[in-house]
Amino acid sequence: MSTADIGTASGTMPHGGCYRIQVLVVGRHKRWRDEVAAQVRLLGYQVTACDRGVDAMTVLALGLPVDVMVVDSGLQGGLCCAQLAVEARTLRPGLRIVLAGDALDDPEPEAPGHIPDALRVRHDQLQNGMVATLMREALADRAA
Repeated sequence: MSTADIGTASGTMPHGGCYRIQVLVVGRHKRWRDEVAAQVRLLGYQVTACDRGVDAMTVLALGLPVDVMVVDSGLQGGLCCAQLAVEARTLRPGLRIVLAGDALDDPEPEAPGHIPDALRVRHDQLQNGMVATLMREALADRAA
């Protein structure tokens, strides 16, 4: 059975209200999930991490707050990357989605067609300190 790791930044909450931002990180590789989640927590956001699309959809279906969902293009199973993005957007029309792949054209081709405003990034952009920029871009698009 898979697990969903729920965590927040340590005891102190940053000023400016960013502690209310919730990020859902979904990927099959624990190391990748942990690295992305750690970087998001350093920004002061709260993170829920899941290793399967089904777990991510459960988080969304339960009505837990999620502002941005970051999905690894390598996600497999009944709810793979593209299908998860489409289902999540159907359930939550305002949800910002970031699709992470090894190349910009790596995420499954049907996802961008159904989710044209999804941000598409390379894995290295999430692992090389660009998470802050990506989160700002995703949240700015959400407000627009």
